[in-house]
Amino acid sequence: MSFNNLDTLYRQVIMDHYKNPRNKGSVDGDALTVDMNNPTCGDRIQLQLQVEDGVVQDAKFTGEGCSISMSSASMMTQAVKGKKLDDALNMSKAFSDMMLGEDVDTEELDMGDVEALQGVSQFPARIKCATLAWKAMEKGVQE
Repeated sequence: MSFNNLDTLYRQVIMDHYKNPRNKGSVDGDALTVDMNNPTCGDRIQLQLQVEDGVVQDAKFTGEGCSISMSSASMMTQAVKGKKLDDALNMSKAFSDMMLGEDVDTEELDMGDVEALQGVSQFPARIKCATLAWKAMEKGVQE
């Protein structure tokens, strides 16, 4: 697939997650809840993780922001569901590396649609948008 076709596909995936967000809403029952915002652009998110026996059973978010931040939150909640906390943190580290322009094997980590965000690394001002939900997840897991 040519670069232009791949770029178009990735944009379509990002817009699909933005227009049809997965896991938007609130977790029923007890959950780790983290509120974060990006003051430079106004993106804000509330992430909820339901963790049992070290495994993310459910992940949901609410918030508002640009297509990159909301799409990333949708993708991240999909990617971490059913994962052990250590695996979720490894995914977050890999995502941060990807945002820094490093090569990351997203298939090995089973990150789903997250690969579509790799082009964000070319726009430094948007990296914080893409990493907001991931940083919220890290904060929730580490607290």
